[in-house]
Amino acid sequence: MKLLITGVCGFVGSRIASWFREHKPDVHIIGLDNFARPGSETNRLTLKSLGVTVQHGDTRIPSDFELLPEVEWIIDAAANPSVLAGIDGQTSSRQLVEHNLYGTVNLLEHCRRCHCGLVLLSTSRVYSINALRALPLVAANGAYTWDEASHSAVIGASANGIDVDFPTTPPISLYGSTKLASELLALEYSEAFSLPVWINRCGVMAGAGQFGTADQGIFSFWIHSYAQKRPLKYIGFDGTGCQVRDALHPDDLAELIARQIGINPAPGSNILNLGGSPENAMSLAQLSSWCAQRFGQHHVESTRKSRLFDVPWLIMDNRRASEQLKWQPKRNLHSILDEIAEHAELNPNWLHLSSAQ
Repeated sequence: MKLLITGVCGFVGSRIASWFREHKPDVHIIGLDNFARPGSETNRLTLKSLGVTVQHGDTRIPSDFELLPEVEWIIDAAANPSVLAGIDGQTSSRQLVEHNLYGTVNLLEHCRRCHCGLVLLSTSRVYSINALRALPLVAANGAYTWDEASHSAVIGASANGIDVDFPTTPPISLYGSTKLASELLALEYSEAFSLPVWINRCGVMAGAGQFGTADQGIFSFWIHSYAQKRPLKYIGFDGTGCQVRDALHPDDLAELIARQIGINPAPGSNILNLGGSPENAMSLAQLSSWCAQRFGQHHVESTRKSRLFDVPWLIMDNRRASEQLKWQPKRNLHSILDEIAEHAELNPNWLHLSSAQ
């Protein structure tokens, strides 16, 4: 089998490629990357040493697909993954749409020509910000948690996390809207051209070697920043750091993708939420306490002022993936944090390497 992985030199793409080389050595992997993300060049030599064919190319440019070989499946890990993209001054709104939507169009056209399957890596940020902010939550032990005393029914949400039935009503951020539009296009191409398509809405990915920033890859960014005693700040939600996310290791994602490849999903079953689940969730305040035990005390500033797209609690409900594909994340949160911390200790200049500043 031949696989094409776009964004192969990014954190998730490179880890998926490495996992397949270790666990599925008969699979031939071609990787495509434009090396636009600072630090992504560092993964090229590692991947080539593993036998991954790495080609320079940009999903925004249709002609960059012309010389690619035919493959059975494409794993799309190429995106601008920042929820603040398009409004943060680092990228324009047009650049965001070109990366995350026009790139998907070119990718789907390549799938149509090759008649190959697609695994589209989407995001938890396709869900309605207003609906997420209205969830029944209480603050306890430095973290927001589901209010078990609340008797109000919430469609697509429970103490287990957010399910795929949760509202996607705008606003969801410019980033989220480009990914949701990409999902809809992928489903239409699947129906029109009989292409197998899986859509994996991923929560926070985390692990060693991630190019974390304050608006994506938060576990990696926080641990590296704390270890180097860089400035950190709790933003919004009373400035307490109670906002919660769950963490998923890319090796666990790769194992799920290996089960998806070769299966033509039944209509209505090909959108899955993937994350670490409540067992692998933590607030920023709790993460700071963990860091203090590992690296010593470091002051974290705070402000009550929220950013435009911030939400207090976002945990992904994995139960559909578990039922359909008999899959569960194997890496627990503390093992992921330890892995990142060890990487931070060995690579004190990592944030400088992977920063656009």
